[in-house]
Amino acid sequence: MSFFPLLIVLLLMSAAGYWFGTRKALSGVRNSAKVVTSRPHQFGLYVVIWAMIPPLFLGALWIALHMSPVQFDAGTTRQIDRVLFPVGVMLAAGAGLYFSVLRINPDLRVRKTIEGMVFVLLILASVISILTTVGIVLSLLFETIQFFQKVSPAEFFFGLTWSPQTALRADQVGSSGAFGSVPLFAGTFLITFIAMCVAVPLGLLSAVYMTEYASNRFRAVVKPLLEILAGIPTVVYGFFAALTVGVFFRDVGEAVGLDVVSESALAAGVVMGMMIIPFVSSLSDDIIMSVPQSLRDGSYGLGATKSETIRNVILPAALPGIVGAVLLAVSRAIGETMIVVMAAGFAANLTANPLEAVTTVTVQIVGLLVGDQEFDSAKTLAAFALALVLFAVTLTLNVIALIVVRKYREKYD
Repeated sequence: MSFFPLLIVLLLMSAAGYWFGTRKALSGVRNSAKVVTSRPHQFGLYVVIWAMIPPLFLGALWIALHMSPVQFDAGTTRQIDRVLFPVGVMLAAGAGLYFSVLRINPDLRVRKTIEGMVFVLLILASVISILTTVGIVLSLLFETIQFFQKVSPAEFFFGLTWSPQTALRADQVGSSGAFGSVPLFAGTFLITFIAMCVAVPLGLLSAVYMTEYASNRFRAVVKPLLEILAGIPTVVYGFFAALTVGVFFRDVGEAVGLDVVSESALAAGVVMGMMIIPFVSSLSDDIIMSVPQSLRDGSYGLGATKSETIRNVILPAALPGIVGAVLLAVSRAIGETMIVVMAAGFAANLTANPLEAVTTVTVQIVGLLVGDQEFDSAKTLAAFALALVLFAVTLTLNVIALIVVRKYREKYD
């Protein structure tokens, strides 16, 4: 039996168990003079939970069997998959249904049991999230250690040339590699700076207008339209940057006598800033709305105008939260890849000129892991080193943002 028919059978059995459990709980309540602390639907959920736990346990064993390094006979494995496993799952679910229905009585504290199971489920989800993060960090760390055994950390962190070419043969031409990451991080921060110069003023001003000046009808229409920008795929922004914005800046540069390449940091940064505007605007909007109305009323009572109240009262009060929103937006910009690939290119140039082509860390990670390369070569391992450093940078920014927002909440909640 395949997976989906088996899943349908289990769902039908669970539905039947829910119905039987609810009916038995209702009949027990009518025939008992005791006070029942649980509701009938909770008894039905109790039956469903005990009907699903044994199949889940068998499913985990089945997955472990397939992932085991021990090789079994193909015929035996096929027999287990087609016959023994489905029959065992249905028998386990039936046994769970039967014994859970038998246990239903007015004295059974089902609500406490369900709450305990939900608590365990939440703890398990939290542990899985933490372990996933730890696993990502450790996987990056192990590969980074191998990379630094091949390349000096001083060259990686302070080198000014990025040319990750490694020899596949002893006589290969151009086999010398340079793994200086400074041009990559310089390009990353340059594009991020341009994006923030676009996103922060426009996003913050739009949030101020929506919260303090716009009517409720205008806000209800325009704010969802503004947030639609956040749902546009990044590849669409990349096409827009490459085919429209980059060409526009090149033509404007030719008109004023500037040498602007089609793939430039300026084009990538401007389009990335447009993508991040809804992020800054939405967070700033919520933060400004959270400023107590009493601060506004006090300012108006002292004779301040609306613009003076915004400048001198509302924005200073919301500043910690706005700073946190901007730092989160910076983390979002640093991790962007597709726009940079299509608008800024792969050239690892160490420059502060936004009119030239640059590249970012995420773009190089993609480039290093594409193609036929030995996994233990310095070129491939460099991607893990870049990813680990980028992870540390974004984690630091997120931690700073959370600290700032926490201070803001402690002050105004």
